[in-house]
Order: sequence, then C-alpha cells, then structure tokens
Amino acid sequence: MELHYKKRSVRHPGVGRFLVALAALLLVGCDRQPPTHLAGKAQGTYYSILYRDPQGRDLRRQVDSLLDDFDRTASLWVDSSLLRRVNANLTTDITPRFAELLLFSDSIRRYTGGAFDVRIGRLVQAWGFSFRQREEPDSRTLDRLLRAAQGAVEIHGTTLAKEHPDTELDFNAIAQGYSSDLVARLFDSLGIRDYLIDIGGEVVARGSKAGGQPWRVGIEKPARDSLSTPVVQTAIPLCDRAVVTSGNYRKYYEKEGIRYSHTIDPATGRPVTHSLLSVSVVEKECWLADAMATAYMVMGLERARQFIADHPGGPGTEAVMFIYDDHGQLATYATPGFSRLETNK
Repeated sequence: MELHYKKRSVRHPGVGRFLVALAALLLVGCDRQPPTHLAGKAQGTYYSILYRDPQGRDLRRQVDSLLDDFDRTASLWVDSSLLRRVNANLTTDITPRFAELLLFSDSIRRYTGGAFDVRIGRLVQAWGFSFRQREEPDSRTLDRLLRAAQGAVEIHGTTLAKEHPDTELDFNAIAQGYSSDLVARLFDSLGIRDYLIDIGGEVVARGSKAGGQPWRVGIEKPARDSLSTPVVQTAIPLCDRAVVTSGNYRKYYEKEGIRYSHTIDPATGRPVTHSLLSVSVVEKECWLADAMATAYMVMGLERARQFIADHPGGPGTEAVMFIYDDHGQLATYATPGFSRLETNK
C-alpha cells in the first residue's frame, strides 16, 4: 500500500514517552565547543534541545513561541485550543497545520489497517488517560464510543466535517513527534545544521556534535513500574533521523490486580493486553516514527513483525526494535536496520 502523505525535507525521557537523550549528559562534556542548551515545557511534558549555531543566536523565544502556538492548535490540555473547540463542535474552521496533522494521521490509519487512529479521543478519555475523569465504560457505553470513533471525519478546504458529532480527535500519539519536526524545520530555515531536539522523548537529530562525532541517543529499558529510575537498554548514533519509543510500562493504572495500559486498540476500544512492552522506530520524520511506534504497540509483537514482513522497505519498517515480556524475562527483537545502528554505536 502506498502512503499518501506530503513529503517533508526535515532532517532528521520523560513520563509518557520513554527515550533517554544521552547527549546532554554524556556528550556535551566532551565537546570543545559545547552546543547551546534550551529546556522548557510544552504539551504537558518537557523539551530539551541542543544546537550549534555559528552565529551564536539564542533561539529560546522563537522555540517557545512555536511550541506555544502548536499547543493552541493541537493540545487537549489547553481549554481554548482549536482541537478542544473542534471536539466540542464549537467550530468547524481549521488551520493548515491542523489539517496536515489530520491528513498525516489518516495516512497512517489506512497504512496500518486501523491500528493507528486519532478518532479514539473519547475512548482514551473514558479509560482515564486524558483530561477527563475515568469512566471505566461498560459494554453498552463502549459500543457507543466505538461508533463515534468510527465516524467519518473529512476536510473540505478549511472546514472540518464530522459524520458523528460525538467523534473526538486525540493527536497525542503523533503531536510530540510532529512538534519536534516543527522545531527542526525552524532550525533548518535558520541555517542551523547541527542539533538534537527532544520533546517528551520524541527525538530528532541532524548533523553532529563538535569534532564530527554523531549524536547518541539512549533507549530506556522497560521499567517495572511508573516510579522506577530510568535505565538505558541500548544507545544508537543518530544523524539526519528521528527516533521515537512508545511503551506501556509507565503510563497505566491498576485496579483489582489488573493493569490498564494507556494504549487503546481502536478495533476493540479497550487497552491492549499483549506482551509487548515498548517499540522504538527510527525514521526520517519524527511524526512518522511517533505514529508507527503507537501502531506497533496496538498490534503487539507477532502482528507487528508480520506487518513489517508484509511491507518490506515501507515507512516505519526499516529500523525498529521491540522489547517484550517472554515468560517473565525481558527479550528483544530488532530489524536488521536497527541492529546495524546498534553495531555502529
């Protein structure tokens, strides 16, 4: 199947996304000319950015302005955001950026056979993984929410049309990757050629650190629970690429001995219950890596491996690592492309 999305020239840890950027901790001290470091908050999470600018510009104001604007477009945590107003049927007018997010999301929905779907906003909320209080839906409520999550959503120029008024969009599984790409586009437009952008664990790297050495990014070992101290599973060099890790081992809740994952299967409307603990995807664009990592978490290990086998060379299939529970022990499976990155570390 061909992916119908607009190609971008983007060159490409925290709770909720589970990827540890090692550059700030391990590499900066080795640079004779340390990069500029920016840190702050966006989309309810952190951002940490390293960049080398020959002109020595401080880009904090521009980065914060860009991320604040994106929050006003696509954040569920900003009451007045365009996304919240669209979901509440207060407006049908959308911006080009909102439309692009939706078109990118729909391309991955079709590509993955529905494993990735941003129309599940009410289901995510019902299970307690959004801004609303947990409902723990019964079968009748679940059927109603599933019907809403399957309603058609179309774009006509600058207008959004929803078949079902209760359909609510949730861009959480693509937004942070997309915002990392936005910052990368900004840096590219300013002629900055060496940077490492980490927004909530969605990482974009271009160029290198001083001396031509590659940026290195660590991928977290799945933790026992949400309070465990992060431990690095493996580290990979990253140049002109993005990497995203999606996992179930920090964002969950437990009730009566059952752990409910924040990853919701669009086909069932329920949290996934398989052995896959985390997926890391390396791609040229961070939004794509972000969406595919979520899709694989929905599929589970066996379905994901079969999908990769059925789509050789397809988007999000070349460099992927899975970490899963094998009868109580952590086990890994990596595609050849990801294994080569580990070999080059």
